[in-house]
Amino acid sequence: MEGYSFIVKEQVAQQDLYYKGHKVMSYTIKYPQFLSDTFQTLADKLNSLYRTKAYMYEKKTVNRLYQQAMAEYEYSVANNFPIREFEVYEDYTITYNQNCALSLYIDRYEYTGGAHGSTIRTSDTWNLQRSRKIEIKDLYHGEQDYQEYIIDNINRKIAEDIAAGDDLYFDDYTQLVSKNFKPKNFYLTEEGAVFYYQQYDIAPYAAGIRTFLIPYSPDGIVEPTCY
Repeated sequence: MEGYSFIVKEQVAQQDLYYKGHKVMSYTIKYPQFLSDTFQTLADKLNSLYRTKAYMYEKKTVNRLYQQAMAEYEYSVANNFPIREFEVYEDYTITYNQNCALSLYIDRYEYTGGAHGSTIRTSDTWNLQRSRKIEIKDLYHGEQDYQEYIIDNINRKIAEDIAAGDDLYFDDYTQLVSKNFKPKNFYLTEEGAVFYYQQYDIAPYAAGIRTFLIPYSPDGIVEPTCY
């Protein structure tokens, strides 16, 4: 639907950081820039939001990790340990951009030594016409409590995964699915709403960020529409 979506351009902040002639850290921060003839006011607001988030992350968190990387370098040299380069990588994925709605998620990866790094996912879904965020309850048309509906679907999908041989879940996953459920942890696709759990929420690190697609349905979660 021409005019009812955003044009998206990628912006990047990237640098290698050195200490005493050695590269101790690198970072790449990608964030979106939006253009629209129809919704330019919201596009400007979102551009400011995501640009500011990237800038603050670069100036505060990246700088703090750089200080840690320099200290780690000194410690490694003094103790004849291998020098481990810190890494920060942040990227976004646009998952839905039509019907007057925009949905995306952002993965932020940080490696600060040790066996592996960690990734945190966040997400936003926007109503372009009303210039505000869409909450999942805004799209739910069922009679059952929306959180109960989602959790029941997730538990059923996990049971199907386990039956199919995917056993990368903690034994008490049913309790953890409820305990760690966050209504804001979702994004939209053309097929339906995807809910996700962070690393370690319901499964070991090796399982990664677990995602669960709940397809659109008239008596469940419905696809956004332009009014």
